[in-house]
Amino acid sequence: MSELNLPDRTTNGQARAQALHPRHRPDVSSTSLVNFLSHGRVLIVGEESAALDAARRLDKELVPTIFAPSDAQPATGSVEGFTIIRGGQPRLSGSLGGYRLSLGEAGEEDEPTTVLKLSQARFDLVLDLGDSPLLQQEIPPPGYYAPRGDPEALESAVAELPGMRGEFEKPKYFNYDPDICAHGERGIKGCTRCLDVCPAWAIQSVGNRVSVDPQLCQGFGTCASVCPTGAITYAFPSTTDLLGYVRTLLLSYLEAGGSDPLLIIYDNASAEALASKLAGRLPENALPVQLEEVGSLGMDAWLTCLAYGARRVLVLTGADTPQSIGDVIQREIDIGAAILEGMGYPGGVVEVLDAGDVEAVAAAALSDEVVMLERPARHIPPPEKRLLLQLAIDHLLDQAPRRRKVVPLPQGAPFGQVKVDKNACTLCMSCVAVCPTSALRDAQGLPQLSFVEWSCIQCGMCDTACPEDAVSLETRFLYDTEERNAWRSLHEEQPICCISCGTPFATRSMLKVMMQKLEGHWMFQTDADRRRLEMCDTCRVKDLMLAQRTDGPGKH
Repeated sequence: MSELNLPDRTTNGQARAQALHPRHRPDVSSTSLVNFLSHGRVLIVGEESAALDAARRLDKELVPTIFAPSDAQPATGSVEGFTIIRGGQPRLSGSLGGYRLSLGEAGEEDEPTTVLKLSQARFDLVLDLGDSPLLQQEIPPPGYYAPRGDPEALESAVAELPGMRGEFEKPKYFNYDPDICAHGERGIKGCTRCLDVCPAWAIQSVGNRVSVDPQLCQGFGTCASVCPTGAITYAFPSTTDLLGYVRTLLLSYLEAGGSDPLLIIYDNASAEALASKLAGRLPENALPVQLEEVGSLGMDAWLTCLAYGARRVLVLTGADTPQSIGDVIQREIDIGAAILEGMGYPGGVVEVLDAGDVEAVAAAALSDEVVMLERPARHIPPPEKRLLLQLAIDHLLDQAPRRRKVVPLPQGAPFGQVKVDKNACTLCMSCVAVCPTSALRDAQGLPQLSFVEWSCIQCGMCDTACPEDAVSLETRFLYDTEERNAWRSLHEEQPICCISCGTPFATRSMLKVMMQKLEGHWMFQTDADRRRLEMCDTCRVKDLMLAQRTDGPGKH
């Protein structure tokens, strides 16, 4: 934790000092490391004269290769001892120690061998001098520098590049459990929340699941905060470890005589402003909690903090916090605010603020919008995200000033119901087959579709999979705990039975749709052919074989 000069003139300040004592910080679960090896091979991309000038200024320990893009065919050469590629349109991929350059149609037979070899080479570092960077992600990989015409940024890159030789390591910031991922099923696209928010483009769709590149991942954590199932979790530290510490911190503060605890969540991007400008301005009931990245916490964590007794939660960002991270935090806050307001609590008890705006943070710390609980929660935070949410919400609900039956939630919220048009639904159970959380189920072969709302994450796969467009989604939060966790029937019909053996095999609506779709088909023109549609699979085959024997070959 950063050193903060926190006053302790009042009872709250003294209780805070006791609560923040290092003995209360628990050991956290370890995470594996991601390793990089850089030999100092630098690819400089840009107009030839500018690239040559940059190459001349590099440290002698670095080995530059210059690429000057153009529409001409690629050709290699040497200028002042520097290898240079002229021509071709570059594509770049990779990360520190493993960047790869592709030259448009690289690999064609008429391409010179030397160019082909260079275009397939790997580079450790990249200095991209183009006005439009080759890598467009908000947070580029380590070892990639794109000054975009800024002389100061170029100077900084030239000065920093020599230090990027050698072996490096960083934590593996995430854990991924594909078994509970809701990205897709049976070729149907589902949840894309993690892909949509990753500022480093470290997450890719791979069939029904996602793949996270640990070399590209830089640990901003928004993938974990928006993941509705907990398939992606933050590992440095884990949410369980962090909330375990928050629980201990709040308990220690209250037991030491403190009151009205306020949590200040911050990371390295806001640590300097907090230490130099804010620490002395905040009330002494403000308890600072430092994270690796503030984007790694979402609605589940903030609601748990409130259930543990925090009156307010302020999340601080800094000048280096990517805009997308602040946007994700605000969206999560908006969802949590709607849920809190539906229970009669003020929705503004969780705020995201720029740590540089001292007056705004100081005012927010003194706001009278608070959650007041007579009995703070004491449960150990479970590792399962959905269970963590349920425990926090139910604890807040138990002491809610008032509650509504249901509230609408912002688009993208992972709560809601599935609605079924009974006139269109044939109970084909395509929706059940793709539901990643088992929120939908059949009745063990009987024509009945059931649904449990708490398990629904609003991924939309059921809607996409329905061949009759009978399924729709409603994003909302239902407060009645028993009703939220109970199975309810969305649609059911009496089964129709095989006209030959009497076995139930379909529904009347399904048979009706089948007959409509097969109307005019050459295989179902006679009464006998159409009659087979009213048979189960076994009897249909038997009847068809009997007809073929009776009619003889070639008659059917």
